[in-house]
Amino acid sequence: MDWERLISAKRLGMEDFESVHKDDRSAFLRDYDRLIFSAPFRRLQNKTQVFPLPGSVFVHNRLTHSLEVSCVGRSLGNNVSRGIIREHPELAHTNLTEIGNIVSAACLAHDMGNPPFGHSGEKAISAYFTEGKGQILKEQFANAPGQWTDIINFEGNANAFRLLAHQFIGRRKGGFAMTYSTLASIVKYPYSSILAQGKHKFGFFESEAPIFARIADELGIIRFSQPGDPLRYARYPLVWLVEAADDICYLLMDLEDAHKLKLFSTENTINLMMDFLEPDQRDHARSVIGMLTDVNEQVSYLRSKLVGVLVEECTQVFLDNEKAILDGTFSGSLIKHISPTPREAYSHCAELSIQKIYRSRDVLEVELAGFRIISTLLDLMVEAVLNPEREYSKLLIDRVSSQYDINAKDIYNRILAVLDYISGMTDVYALDIYRKINGNSLPAV
Repeated sequence: MDWERLISAKRLGMEDFESVHKDDRSAFLRDYDRLIFSAPFRRLQNKTQVFPLPGSVFVHNRLTHSLEVSCVGRSLGNNVSRGIIREHPELAHTNLTEIGNIVSAACLAHDMGNPPFGHSGEKAISAYFTEGKGQILKEQFANAPGQWTDIINFEGNANAFRLLAHQFIGRRKGGFAMTYSTLASIVKYPYSSILAQGKHKFGFFESEAPIFARIADELGIIRFSQPGDPLRYARYPLVWLVEAADDICYLLMDLEDAHKLKLFSTENTINLMMDFLEPDQRDHARSVIGMLTDVNEQVSYLRSKLVGVLVEECTQVFLDNEKAILDGTFSGSLIKHISPTPREAYSHCAELSIQKIYRSRDVLEVELAGFRIISTLLDLMVEAVLNPEREYSKLLIDRVSSQYDINAKDIYNRILAVLDYISGMTDVYALDIYRKINGNSLPAV
């Protein structure tokens, strides 16, 4: 793959139009601004990241997580851009200088396709079609196995690409019109669901496969699949940076939140964070936190220091493996290739997080509630689109925004429209609809 071709300001849906703007923002900064001001991005403020949405203690939600990932991604992108230009000064006057802006925008968008209630939302959707009443639909997809695997392996990553690439209003109008490079940067698993081999991770639904193919071919992303086979591509190089920013943030911020919620003691949290540092770095860090009297400030300082360490480590891994990344032969996340000390500390914290954080009582209670709410909403909405002539179905369908293609002619697109509708909900909105449908509350009169 070639850097000059990989960084493209061409916009999806606007290929035949020449943009004229009065300010000097680059196309990629415009991507960032469009996302910041969009309704789907704002709704992330009311979507669970890991812990229940805040009571007296503020913890991260999807919005704050995405903003922090974006900041880290910008640092990674700028570092990598400078490093590549040092090695290839002839690229200094190309769009390579925009890598930081592209990665930052992609990081904002990376969780926009996730349903409410964290990862339990994804599980609930998949389980409805594999274990629940949705199983009866399987026969209708006998001649379209790829479409069925899209549905039974619902994936937030693929849904984010669908959200940004799909032009809802009037089928061909509206939408985000993002640049090709930003769109490619969010596709973490660049292959079809039928190739996911039960891992529940893939990059795009069949409905958006032609769009991704067009983007990939324009950018010169290496294609591994043969014509006629399900699509499979090499990763777009900047995906490694988006993934690294997410990896850095979710682990360190979950650890900080767990400390605030007293799942980890201050001593335990500080020791876990110190393990990321080399001996000489630890001495300096201890001298700094010794001057801080507030324990939350001590943890916050260490978190910021570790972000810096991991950004530097991941930058170096990317630059050291630039050729393999461009050849499509690099494997494993950047985090898995960092120096032994921070890598071992990261692995230890990841294992501990599974035991102490992701299986904590509060987290599991949210997942249980979310599972029930989403399963109920799916049951009702799928029944409605299968039988739109029924009076109750009409009531349910009428409350769905016209931006969703809920009346599509084929069952695949009707089901995807239901998933668009439900996955776009916030936790609070999903709970409110659930209560009203079940008669537990009524609209204010």
